[in-house]
Amino acid sequence: MSTDAPADVPTTAAATPAVAPDAAPHAAHRAPRSGRYGVTSMPTESRSDAAPVVQSVDRAIVVMEILAARGWTGVSELARELDIHRSTAFRLLSTLERRGVVEQHGATQKYRLGFALVRLATAVRGSLDLSGAARDVCERLSLETDETVTVAVLDGREVLNVHQVNLSSHRVNVDWVGSHGALHGTASGKAFLAHLPERTLDAILASPLEAFTSATIVEPEELRRDLGRIRDRGYAVTREELEEGLNAVAAPVRNHDGTIAGTLSVSGPSYRLQEDRLRWVADLTLEAAAEVGQRLGYRSANGERVPV
Repeated sequence: MSTDAPADVPTTAAATPAVAPDAAPHAAHRAPRSGRYGVTSMPTESRSDAAPVVQSVDRAIVVMEILAARGWTGVSELARELDIHRSTAFRLLSTLERRGVVEQHGATQKYRLGFALVRLATAVRGSLDLSGAARDVCERLSLETDETVTVAVLDGREVLNVHQVNLSSHRVNVDWVGSHGALHGTASGKAFLAHLPERTLDAILASPLEAFTSATIVEPEELRRDLGRIRDRGYAVTREELEEGLNAVAAPVRNHDGTIAGTLSVSGPSYRLQEDRLRWVADLTLEAAAEVGQRLGYRSANGERVPV
């Protein structure tokens, strides 16, 4: 689904998104049992009610948990802890080392967690910081506009909904937190597209763009013109471009370094978000996005914090 969440959505984004099939509990592998370091091997019996897992991935995660608890650890020690052959443990560690997830000490040949995890953790923390900074602003914006408000981040070539609020009088039990949306078909996505480096944008527009409705902009040059208008006015708009009867407005939220941390969007049915009201909602969304950016430490070009 899209970052421009449908108009009638739940009151809060606190609900946990649906768990993907590959995130299901352990099956063919062992369920963790408590040990000296809180992470040990798992019993050999499988649970008939659990979905299957990829055993090598499961073992790799247990390896990282052990290293997080112990620090420098040898191959033989890890093999005993996981109850696997030493050569299997070595292959796991070699693969993780190749990706920078673990590193090996030259003298002792022992392993510890690597700095690639810092980058991954920073990405998660950024989303959490954005959601926390935006929470009460989103609530106020939802009350002011009487519509759904969504916070999204860039996730590869899609946008990912990380927070959502609907305090309007138009609510049903639907929660799009955790869902992805197309960059060219959502207001949040177009707000990101408008500020991507030219080379990145060229690569995205080189691939065919899906038409979700007859209003979806799929012609690259037409989309480029739309992105230029977004940069000029500071916000993006979709008019039934993702779903018929759904309009949305989105503004970028800038981080302390001026990069775009995420987007703030307001979505609702097209019969409520008509042109005059869209402009009013856009002004409120710009103010709200600027306030969240200020909380993240963003300052304007002259060094001052952005006024809100």
